[in-house]
Amino acid sequence: MNVVIIGTGQLAWDLMQTVPDAVHARMVGRSELDITLPDACRSVLTTFKPDAVINAAAYTAVDRAETEREAAFAVNEQGVANLAVACEQVGARLFHVSTDFVFDGSANAPYLPSSAANPQSVYGASKLAGEAVLRHRLPDAVIVRTGWLYSCNCDNFVKTMLRLMADKPELGVIVDQVGTPTWARGLAQLLWVGVMQAVPGGVYHWSDAGVASWYDFAVAIQDIGLELSLLDKAIPVRPIPASQYPTPAQRPAYSVLDKRSTEAAFGIECVHWRRQLRTMMQLLP
Repeated sequence: MNVVIIGTGQLAWDLMQTVPDAVHARMVGRSELDITLPDACRSVLTTFKPDAVINAAAYTAVDRAETEREAAFAVNEQGVANLAVACEQVGARLFHVSTDFVFDGSANAPYLPSSAANPQSVYGASKLAGEAVLRHRLPDAVIVRTGWLYSCNCDNFVKTMLRLMADKPELGVIVDQVGTPTWARGLAQLLWVGVMQAVPGGVYHWSDAGVASWYDFAVAIQDIGLELSLLDKAIPVRPIPASQYPTPAQRPAYSVLDKRSTEAAFGIECVHWRRQLRTMMQLLP
């Protein structure tokens, strides 16, 4: 099976680390393919003739998107539309990664794939628009929403916290935004299961199991970092409200995703986020 992975970020990297034996995968970055260009999408997919395409490319600069709306929608909506057309032309199945930012964060129970979307940021709105394109143009596409992604590769919350904890005398971390950390390796493995098993098209949710605030996440990073000798000393980590750390884009106060239907469809169970975090941190140099 030939699979094209679009993107070079942390998810694309972990997808390449977990390629099944029966798959020949090629990672395509922006230097080879700008998905905002329809002809480029058509040319690349016609050349590689993939059986499946995993779109791990996105405009993800959440705060910058507030002033770069056109750029965000060019990638997250029009880019997805271009890929859908190209996949349709070559007969490839499209697996697309979306986000918990499509929700407004007002819920008090995990969001179902069928829960009403109401994005509060340009980034979330652009990702939801990309989903709408796929539902209309390519109903066989698999859309997987996730959130709080991290990996051994690229910049992310885990690596930033380890760096700050080594350099700062103390840290304040937001306590009133709640979601679930997600190791990109686990998401990659889920996507490969979907590719190999040809799961039905539709919207799915995936993150690791459990619930955490950013504060909880940071405390766990320090605890595990000390145990693994990635940190030399503990520093105070203090819970602060989001109001003390204002950002241009509004983030969901609650973005826990309900994964039960995904577990049933894919035949795979979520692993608790703290176990996944430890496993990932053991792989850090």
